[in-house]
Amino acid sequence: MFTKILIAASLLGVPTMLAAQATPTATRKASLQVGGGYSNASTDYTATRAGGFNAFFDYDFFHHLGIEGEFRYVKDGETNVYQKTYEVGPRYSRTYHGRFSPYVKGMYGRGVFNFTYQKQTTANIAYNLLALGGGLDYTVQRHLNLRGEYEYQHWFGFLPSGLTPSAITIGAAYRFR
Repeated sequence: MFTKILIAASLLGVPTMLAAQATPTATRKASLQVGGGYSNASTDYTATRAGGFNAFFDYDFFHHLGIEGEFRYVKDGETNVYQKTYEVGPRYSRTYHGRFSPYVKGMYGRGVFNFTYQKQTTANIAYNLLALGGGLDYTVQRHLNLRGEYEYQHWFGFLPSGLTPSAITIGAAYRFR
């Protein structure tokens, strides 16, 4: 009787069910996050601060390591001074308690600077730049993050010793999972 049950079980596929293994739960594929926000910056050219917006993407291809791309536009409300930056670079982040993700980034890019020269002529010149920054992403819902960020930039070639603006950004992003 026991041999008949054993033969029937083997024909019905019980051994393949017994050999099944669980899929790892701590692994994930790459993730993409796209967002934007409001930026407030010190232009390092005028005494007043400049306001504007930014748009960014984060593509994390390893658990803590990824790449970020960013565009920022800020303009001084009193003059026609504005700065546009296009940046890309590596990003390192960690996640704590499932909701808090602090990160640091190093960026390389190009900045366009528009300013008034000798009180009548407007100049529009582009410079290479390096930027360092960091911030915090806070997960509100599964696909929605809030972001707070600080970034320091160094623009090369701006006379006499370069331009060093800094910006604070508050924004939100949609995370594709």
